[in-house]
Amino acid sequence: MATVRYYCPRCETVVALEREGYLADKSVTPYPLEGWTYAAPDGAFEGADGVRFVCGEPSGCAFEGEGCGEPFYLNFVRFEDGEEVETVPESERVELGSRGPAGPSGPRGPGFGR
Repeated sequence: MATVRYYCPRCETVVALEREGYLADKSVTPYPLEGWTYAAPDGAFEGADGVRFVCGEPSGCAFEGEGCGEPFYLNFVRFEDGEEVETVPESERVELGSRGPAGPSGPRGPGFGR
């Protein structure tokens, strides 16, 4: 076992995690990767694609600082059919503003109101 340290990508608090050296790190991200499975730092993360931390929560790891309380993700290198899997951030659905009863608001384009 080795102690490996990572930075929270939001507040740069350091987390120390005890883990086996054969696990290859790919990245640390503020968001989960699409298709990756995550385990808690105190869980059996050797069978997962990564580890989900909550910055400042010492569940199976040690933080150097208070932390921001936000989740972040350690992603291991993953292979499928002998090829390294490319990372894709999980999609978030975003709802754009809608047209209200009075119609769209904001500046009008050319030719309007003439």
